[in-house]
Amino acid sequence: MFSALFYLQYHSVKNRTVSRLKRLKQPKYLAGAIVGGLYFSYYFVRPFMMPGQGVQALPVARLPGDPEWVELIAAAALAVIALAAWVLPNRRTVLAFTEAEVAFLFPAPISRRGLIHYKLVRSQAAILFTVLLLTLITHRWGGRAWIQMAGWWLMLSTLNLHLLGASFARTMLLDRGISNWQRRVGVLGAVGLVLVAAVWWVRQALPPLTAPDFADLDRVKSYVSSVANSTPAIVLLFPFRLVVGPYLAGDALGFLRALPGAMGVLLAHYAWVVKSNVAFEEASAEASRKLAEKVAAIRSGNWQAAGGKAKAGRSPFHLSPAGPAPTAFFWKNLISANRGITFRTWVIIAAVVLGVAVGMGNIGGGRTLPVVAGAIAAMLAVWSVLLGTQIVRQDFRQDLDYLDVLKLFPVAPWQVAFGQLLAPAVILTGVQWLLLAVAAVLVPQTPNFPWRWPAVLSAALSLAMVLPALNFISLVIPNAAVLLFPAWLQAGKEGPQGIETTGQRLIAFLGQFLAFLVALIPAALAFGAVFFLARLAAVWWVATPLAALAATAVLAIEAAFGIYWLGWLFQRFDISSELNP
Repeated sequence: MFSALFYLQYHSVKNRTVSRLKRLKQPKYLAGAIVGGLYFSYYFVRPFMMPGQGVQALPVARLPGDPEWVELIAAAALAVIALAAWVLPNRRTVLAFTEAEVAFLFPAPISRRGLIHYKLVRSQAAILFTVLLLTLITHRWGGRAWIQMAGWWLMLSTLNLHLLGASFARTMLLDRGISNWQRRVGVLGAVGLVLVAAVWWVRQALPPLTAPDFADLDRVKSYVSSVANSTPAIVLLFPFRLVVGPYLAGDALGFLRALPGAMGVLLAHYAWVVKSNVAFEEASAEASRKLAEKVAAIRSGNWQAAGGKAKAGRSPFHLSPAGPAPTAFFWKNLISANRGITFRTWVIIAAVVLGVAVGMGNIGGGRTLPVVAGAIAAMLAVWSVLLGTQIVRQDFRQDLDYLDVLKLFPVAPWQVAFGQLLAPAVILTGVQWLLLAVAAVLVPQTPNFPWRWPAVLSAALSLAMVLPALNFISLVIPNAAVLLFPAWLQAGKEGPQGIETTGQRLIAFLGQFLAFLVALIPAALAFGAVFFLARLAAVWWVATPLAALAATAVLAIEAAFGIYWLGWLFQRFDISSELNP
């Protein structure tokens, strides 16, 4: 039995590799493979081959802050993921099988435990690839590669087994008549009681933080460190600290000391999974059928059918039967954006911001929480200008598969283009203005900040004027690239994957970045000319808004011409000839 499963897995990997090698005969994939290979070689392989040319080596446990904090954050993150596996899902156990696997493996004389082993072995391919990628990334920070690889493998394998075991346990509870909400209330209630007992113990053992303490990041970190070293935290996070221990080992001896505990947790999870007698065949077959129907609907352009029973997006505003044509596209794309902004999205954003705050707090002392928050807001505002258009994609990139439907509307092409760009431009501008306001209020609280409030308000106002037109410019470029080179941009959810696709995207991103820089040249010249003239008669914080107004006018003219050009590209776009070269 196992030889047949190995044969199936071996030939699946072999055929996938051969098919990717064959498509290198096409120049677009060959060029992408070359660029992608050079990128990975330079960014990941070079630190191994030329250690002196990379980032200065640091002990593994010093990443990105003190060892105690790294261990605490890693263990807490694993604890949150483990808890989420018991609370969030609402379906029965579903092992991901393809339609072919369901058709051939389920009727075959293979035990249920054999199918579980087959999926565990298959999951190792993805885990090992992820381990390699994470090791290549984290090795740039220093440390021994083999320790990092083994540590990542232990963490990811244990997490994979826990998620699978939790899904088996949820299915057993459903079979015994315990609903999802009863399970969630029970789990959250038990966790809540434990946390209440832990908080009570901490309040008895440690003095509480006062209001002035919250303004000092060092005091908050010291208090959290004391809580983490208390008995309740040590007991609750003990298994999670065992799992992350091998990765944080600084040398081979430390790794060998931490290995038995992590392996014990891993083997306990393995025994839990393989000994679970849970029926998953029907649920897996149904999930496979739904996935195949969804993929077929996406490929045929029937996105409504692909969405299944998903809730309809909430209307952002009432759409009048008559009015400007771009408003209808704006309304449509806002609904689409609303579907993508879920509770999970905000949780991820909060986790990232928290991690950045802790990291910034470790770079020197004397920082208060408001200053750190303002610095984070300023940094996010800069990144939103550079990468925001790659995140907010409710435009032609989202609708590429059914542009023929948009062409049926009796609307001028430039109005379609303007309406398609309006939603991401408004979303980005709103977020940037909010981040700019937070930074303008909090950053000046830094000790010995050189600017006074009139200068701060002048700089914030100037940036706020430029951002809307700048967002339209940055949106015109990738949308024009999608209409000109759709096969290179891979705008849809379906498409080839691999290192050659990564190279294609790198080439496209570099071309878009260069086009963005060229578009900024006229605006920069206008800003410099007006600022120089205004500076002769006024102070710089008065001249800056006038210069920004001139730059905004130039960018607005460029954006208007870009939208007209984008409409012309949309009008002549033929999806039948472009997507099937």
